[in-house]
Amino acid sequence: MIAPAAPAPIDPARRQFLFGGALIATSALAVALTPRAGPPLLRPEGLEAAIPHTLGAWRFVGASGLVLPPPDETEVRTYDQVLTRVYTDGDGPPVMLLVAYGGGQTGLFAVHRPEACYPAQGYRLQGREGVRLPVASGRSVPGTFWTAESDIRTEQLLYWTRIGRDFPKSWAAEHVAVVRNNLARRLPDGVLVRMSMLSNDPAASLVRLEAFARALTGRVGPLGRRVLLGPDTGE
Repeated sequence: MIAPAAPAPIDPARRQFLFGGALIATSALAVALTPRAGPPLLRPEGLEAAIPHTLGAWRFVGASGLVLPPPDETEVRTYDQVLTRVYTDGDGPPVMLLVAYGGGQTGLFAVHRPEACYPAQGYRLQGREGVRLPVASGRSVPGTFWTAESDIRTEQLLYWTRIGRDFPKSWAAEHVAVVRNNLARRLPDGVLVRMSMLSNDPAASLVRLEAFARALTGRVGPLGRRVLLGPDTGE
């Protein structure tokens, strides 16, 4: 029986050429699939300018008393700009507003949800309720309503989170939204919009906070709506 001929050895120079070509092709594919950051939406301090001090019957009266995310390293990398304000309409408890925005320029965006920062500051969260939150122009976004109790006060809070065009309601949904955007070669921006008030009445507080949300989203300009509600579907 005649043994099959051994394959001819590959010339070392040709082997290096093939290996180098494969590396170049792999690198080119990785570059092609790498998410690209678009131009930043907000200039420095732009969030302050994007949210008016007067929102219909609501007017700005201060910026203190809010429960804030901890200023640790993760938080610094997460948010580019954070706005804190207190508004009143002269007819009920003031509403505390926190808007924390990340421009998505680094790909490290992750929303620091109230489920983490409130318990970290001694609050007990209870009565979680998912709501369809009516906002401006007949739209609605999925929001979350909590009662937060501490030894010294009870706070009712309503919030939504946005990543790109998605409105995730959990940590897992946030990660899915980021991955979905990255696969589409986008580094998504995102925002946490949180409204809260001191009250022992959850039902009445929810009604008041929803009214404030409608005023907020209805009175901001195009840039403010883009920050709070994301890009239009046609964008």
